[in-house]
Amino acid sequence: MAMDAVVAEKSGGGAGAAVAAAAAAAQAGNGGERRSRFQRICVYCGSAKGRKPSYQDAAVELGKELVERGIDLVYGGGSIGLMGLVSHAVHDGGRHVIGVIPRSLMPREVTGEPVGEVRAVSGMHERKAEMARFADAFIALPGGYGTLEELLEVITWAQLGIHKKPVGLLNVDGFYDPLLSFIDMAVNEGFIKEDARRIIISAPTAKELVLKLEEYVPEYEVGLVWEDQMPAAAHGFAPELEPGIASS
Repeated sequence: MAMDAVVAEKSGGGAGAAVAAAAAAAQAGNGGERRSRFQRICVYCGSAKGRKPSYQDAAVELGKELVERGIDLVYGGGSIGLMGLVSHAVHDGGRHVIGVIPRSLMPREVTGEPVGEVRAVSGMHERKAEMARFADAFIALPGGYGTLEELLEVITWAQLGIHKKPVGLLNVDGFYDPLLSFIDMAVNEGFIKEDARRIIISAPTAKELVLKLEEYVPEYEVGLVWEDQMPAAAHGFAPELEPGIASS
């Protein structure tokens, strides 16, 4: 696999980028793209395609929706499963793609030539911190343990006030209905507060979900950072990691 080292681009977190009124801004005068408050959205999804074609269709449609709105992609760096479908849809549409993947997973999740920029990191914790640092919002497509773990962690970060970036579920064919039912039960049982429940935004289609994310107004104040990450308080997540590797 031929890949060259690059210095990855830097990006501010997006916490100050969003005013809800600007979110609904209609048409950009550039290339017909709809203007978005987001520069980049992080998509969590499976390295498998799932049994239903609707999951695969949703990944492609999400990629096309990001392209139409002029939004770049951050994702887990794999070239297989739903990860491969959404990344190719965004890249083929002319938007920038950043894939963040632990080196140990590259033989397993990268086949052939990856698209866009690939940042290799040492482990899963660095992967999640780097993806979150680059993103202005988060979307979870259907996936397994890894997708759920990434999703729930970023929801927890929002609840703790570490960030105020919108978090969305692309609830394809009711895939996330059981998870949402569990969360509602936890609210009823007193383990999750009502305002924390509203952190999670869900919709059955990419178009509807991205619109809801654009309109989201956070209810939590930013301020909490981990003690060993104080130098990176401007990012709110983690210090800059070593540059990864890339392929165009």
